[in-house]
Amino acid sequence: MIEIERKFLVLSEAFKKEAITQKRIVQGFLNTDPLRTVRVRIKGEVGFLTIKGKSNNTGTSRFEWEKQIDVKDAQELLKLCESGVLEKTRYEIPVGKHTFEVDEFYGENEGLVVAEVELATENEAFEKPLWLGDEVTGDVKYYNSQLSKCPFKSW
Repeated sequence: MIEIERKFLVLSEAFKKEAITQKRIVQGFLNTDPLRTVRVRIKGEVGFLTIKGKSNNTGTSRFEWEKQIDVKDAQELLKLCESGVLEKTRYEIPVGKHTFEVDEFYGENEGLVVAEVELATENEAFEKPLWLGDEVTGDVKYYNSQLSKCPFKSW
């Protein structure tokens, strides 16, 4: 499946008042090669294994394969991950016809808040909420796989 998304910085905490869900996420990477990242994630009480391919030139599209796995298996796989396990809270905020996912990071990435919106096509129009800041789509340093190696606090 091809994932199409755009990523933005977040200007304020106003999104929290509009959130319909929030879940704690812990995730690590078994492989951070830009050609194929392999991620293990625990979102709430559910585990996931995800493989992502290389992004296109604009950073908006890439192959993504994800399967739900037992949370105990995910906990064991996290022990095998490269250093730099990420912790964050994900908020889901409906805006117009889309849902933004806003990640508030902790630990070495504390202070970083990023919003993503998934689209059907790269040129699909979407409503931008007032709390949405600069676009960072395609900026590799904002990829979770890179934040695990070079965290926000070290910039």
